[in-house]
Amino acid sequence: MMAPSTFKKCAIALAVLSVGFNVNADDSAKDLDIEKDYLERIQIIGHDEKLRTESGSATLIGEAELEKFKFDDINRVLYSVPGVNIREEDGFGLRPNIGFRGATPERSKKITVMEDGVLIGPAPYSAPAAYYFPMMSKMTALEVFKGPAAVKYGPNTVAGALNMTTRHIPDGSEGMIDLSLGTDGYVKTKGYYGNTNGNFGYLLEGTHIQSDGFKVLDGGGDTGFDKNDIMAKFNYDLSTNDYSQIFELKLSYADEISDETYLGLTDDDFKHSANRRYVASQLDKMDWQHQQIQLTHFIGNDAFDITTRLYRNDFERSWFKINGFKNGLVHRDLQEILFNPTDEINASFYQLLTGERNTGKEYEKIMLGDNAREYYSQGIQSELYLDIEVAGLMHEFNAGFRFHQDQIKRRHTEDAFLMQSAQLVSDGSATVATTTNLEETDAVSIFIKDRIFWHDLEMTFGLRGELFESLYQNQAEGKADDWLKKQTDIWLPSFSAFYKLSELSGLFFGVHEGFIPTSPKEHPSVSVEKSVNYELGARYKNNGSQAEAVVFYNDINNLKESCSFSAAASCGDNLDAEFNSGAATVYGLELTMAHTFAVSRIVDMPLSLTYTLTESEFDASFASDFPMWGSIEEGDTLPYQPEHQLTVNAGLVANNWQVNFIARYVDDMLEASGDGVLLAGVKTQAHTVLDFSASYELGDMGNVYLKIDNVLDEQEIISRRPYGARPSKPQQVFIGYQYSF
Repeated sequence: MMAPSTFKKCAIALAVLSVGFNVNADDSAKDLDIEKDYLERIQIIGHDEKLRTESGSATLIGEAELEKFKFDDINRVLYSVPGVNIREEDGFGLRPNIGFRGATPERSKKITVMEDGVLIGPAPYSAPAAYYFPMMSKMTALEVFKGPAAVKYGPNTVAGALNMTTRHIPDGSEGMIDLSLGTDGYVKTKGYYGNTNGNFGYLLEGTHIQSDGFKVLDGGGDTGFDKNDIMAKFNYDLSTNDYSQIFELKLSYADEISDETYLGLTDDDFKHSANRRYVASQLDKMDWQHQQIQLTHFIGNDAFDITTRLYRNDFERSWFKINGFKNGLVHRDLQEILFNPTDEINASFYQLLTGERNTGKEYEKIMLGDNAREYYSQGIQSELYLDIEVAGLMHEFNAGFRFHQDQIKRRHTEDAFLMQSAQLVSDGSATVATTTNLEETDAVSIFIKDRIFWHDLEMTFGLRGELFESLYQNQAEGKADDWLKKQTDIWLPSFSAFYKLSELSGLFFGVHEGFIPTSPKEHPSVSVEKSVNYELGARYKNNGSQAEAVVFYNDINNLKESCSFSAAASCGDNLDAEFNSGAATVYGLELTMAHTFAVSRIVDMPLSLTYTLTESEFDASFASDFPMWGSIEEGDTLPYQPEHQLTVNAGLVANNWQVNFIARYVDDMLEASGDGVLLAGVKTQAHTVLDFSASYELGDMGNVYLKIDNVLDEQEIISRRPYGARPSKPQQVFIGYQYSF
């Protein structure tokens, strides 16, 4: 039940929005060449052949680009976007770690992740770590917003926002079947059909992907995954001569069973067999289900439009995996064992992980935990666009309101196992509850943006408000008095401008305040993360050529990180605790260039380049218990931030065939920033990956395609977290057939 003060916040927000709703639109607003339709509001940037004049960094990857390589892995798609920093983990992108402009990539929790304009994380306020991530194969477009362009997409505004767009209901009868087979037991079946009859339209789409996995478990066993996604959309058009109006209902269900683990390898074992998995991970398994319902209403004309969305997401997961060894007289963390396996004590534990010897002592028992969690995320949001003339200047007024609730229930348990003859065997003891708690948040968000047009200058003034109340309850037996309720109110201003130098080029500048909230469990003494973020850029577009360069500078007032299994592993009693570092700075350059060359009358060669330079440093010395910081000296670099990243796309395209290559280079990254902690001074390996795709049209019979991920078949250590060295994906080959009708 929402607290009375939250109702007050709703009333205030609605009152602010009413200012926009009550303004009379002038007919001259139609002179603005701004398309107002339902599809534009679902896909926020839109496809425009003209120079984009909005200020702020925004990148669109459309369906044609996504179809080139048919990537299932969101990481492989985002490497073509400037300013993105990624920590890969499983090689398939099942649980991505994505950051923008140097923000911690851990579980994508510092970016705002949306599907069709709605928050899609399991609990974006209470537990923002994105253990659920939508299936990339069902997306038809992807949008990345950074800088002031991201202020309207909170709650997390430090780094940016990612919006993924699912398929629209077609205007007429339309369908597609996609079948693909690949190495390592890969199978993909995908299809959709949709139609519009009169005012009623519908779409049915389903995707199934499975793989045996590329890792080899000692003693044999599965290391792959099985994923399903089913989506249905229905809409009804109530448009008249005066207004466009449509209702749309979206229903979806997704599930995954994956034999994934947090257990990696020692560096020496990685050199001998990068894809090996120790026998101690033989029972590790992730099992989750996700349901979504979303009702959207759109109404608008040439002067205004309003899009309202009502949504509910439910996510339930069970991840049964190795946590470590039983506490006792002798205890070692898994990270410590794998980092230094030659130590006399560590060597004994290492032999248990690999099944080389049997469990003998109580403290040698292997603890497997089931991190069972239930989430929900629900709310209603409404957004207004209004074109008006005030004091002789044209304004595009954009305002939005959202009331959101989310919750996470943790029901973590542990069981003790013996290693016997290279098999995990239960010791017969009872399951022990380790974490039983609840965190929930009621949030009201509003934003107001005014885009003002004056000759060749466009200025945008923005303001975002995040007003929320959170609750933490320890629901373990005998812990009824362990609870915390707190309130956070914050207002975040932004300003940006675009100056058109010509019809082909322009300059833009922006500044905005960034914000990352603390979890409901954290005491108010742990401060929220705040920053002031600047960007200065130039943009050019002319027929088949386009270019954009952006310099960014993020002045972080109070960096905040949290200690979790996936982030740092060696948390001890600080699991899920959050830490402040004080001031830090991240700055760099983002560069994109693209041009299409005409090789002949029938063959074109599209070529594009994306480069990101990222520099970072802590602005003061301090000591921290956070395992990725330790003892920090002023000027130390932040972890998991590659200095240089480069992606090059090249292709040959004809009427009925195309061939494409994509090569990417990712610099090495620090595993930990300071001294006195595990992995201090240790880096991931710089690596280059080349992917290939080709397709051939068979006329009315569809098309066939071939794609090869990691053509050079080179694997490097992409991370040593959570526990030990982890490999990039090896070479995998896929052939497929696609038929559209």
